[in-house]
Amino acid sequence: MQYLPISLNIHGRPVLVVGGGEVAARKARHLLRAGGEVSVIASEPGSLVIEMRDDGQLHVIDSAFRPEFLRGVALVVAATDNTFVNRNVYELAQAQNIPVNVVDQPELCSFIFPAVVDRSPVTIAISTNGASPVLARALKSKIENLIPSAYGQLADLFAAFRKTVKLRFRTGDERRWFWQETLDGPVTELALAGRMDEARELLEARIVAPDRAGGKGEVYLVGAGPGDPDLLTLRAARLLHKADVVFYDRLVAPEILDFCRRDAELVFVGKAKGHHSIAQEGITRALIEAASRGQKVVRLKGGDPFVFGRGGEETQALAAHRIPFQVVPGITAANGCGAYSGIPLTHRDFAQSVTFVTGHTRDGRLDLDWHKLAGSNQTLVFYMGLANAREICAQLICHGSPSTTPAALVENGTTPSQRVITGDLATLPDDIETMNASSPALMIVGEVVRLRESLAWFVGMGLEGKVEHVAIADAAGVNVAR
Repeated sequence: MQYLPISLNIHGRPVLVVGGGEVAARKARHLLRAGGEVSVIASEPGSLVIEMRDDGQLHVIDSAFRPEFLRGVALVVAATDNTFVNRNVYELAQAQNIPVNVVDQPELCSFIFPAVVDRSPVTIAISTNGASPVLARALKSKIENLIPSAYGQLADLFAAFRKTVKLRFRTGDERRWFWQETLDGPVTELALAGRMDEARELLEARIVAPDRAGGKGEVYLVGAGPGDPDLLTLRAARLLHKADVVFYDRLVAPEILDFCRRDAELVFVGKAKGHHSIAQEGITRALIEAASRGQKVVRLKGGDPFVFGRGGEETQALAAHRIPFQVVPGITAANGCGAYSGIPLTHRDFAQSVTFVTGHTRDGRLDLDWHKLAGSNQTLVFYMGLANAREICAQLICHGSPSTTPAALVENGTTPSQRVITGDLATLPDDIETMNASSPALMIVGEVVRLRESLAWFVGMGLEGKVEHVAIADAAGVNVAR
């Protein structure tokens, strides 16, 4: 380890930047964020430095560098294009034991600037000892995606109760146990969800009665997205790793379950047409029972919980039983399948609105407002409509949609086995039967389907590893295999 990682307090202390260009301005901004009283020495300051000066953020000294400028400063940065000046700054600072950084010259640095993930008061510094700043920035980007900004508020909350906890628990082991249990429990989840007042109240209750407060579990309704594991949200991945038990649907990709803890209980509650492994009432009851035992419960649904996922019904039941819950949105199938098949759901020239429709029958019939759905300048997306595709197309034609209206079926959308069948309302039902389409599948109807031929970017490999079979309507409306 070439450098000792430390956090230096420069808040309210004078710091110096030698140089007035863009790099100097960037370093000055870094020092300002840490609370330093920044002075910049530059006879010809650049526009960024002038802007910060005019805003009252820093002081500019119109002069060449002189040794007396180092008097009383806590830290100095040299960022000129003059190697003689940079070395002079370094040698004078070293002689006075002043921390010094010469930009892009590690050999002339007593400290270096790491890449910083700022979740104040939480800060994470990444350093490559100057070997590769680009790599440090890339690692910073990855870590930023993993650490929600609310961790800063969580740290402030914990800090506010440190003295109280120290008085409440006598030994260091007791305090460590308390803080670890709190960090892994509902206080943290409330804080990360932005519910800081509730988090504070629960933390206060835990301090008074640590064994009893917060004993009830919590349910997280999590959207798993349309299939591709890379489309899972970061929050969803984090909650899956925390869960004691996960109830998952048939449409959840197996790779997504890999985010669960190894010791988590995985319960399959999938549904297919004509077959429900567990009735909806049983699923809801199981969620309530698990949370009542104090478990952290994930209800993992394909797509989004609130888009034809019956999440509204489940949250109603949880609320009625006073079970704490959170809803984590997922990328719904319409968005995922549209994007991966090259069919934009809206387009200035073709569709000014989009309507999501369930193609699943209720009491054996499709009870839909067909006159409204057959209107122009909109895109229709039918969820769970494969079994009723022929009736859907016939009803739209019967109620005013031209039979030549473009239509597509997206099978296994966003996955390697994605297959897209395109045609129109008249031809699509026969194509679906000819190609033996199977669920999960989603229908898209509207002029936007015409754009697929030019916008398709994702090529599925099919169930047998072959390139997807696609039927495309040419200008004459004749289906051509590709």
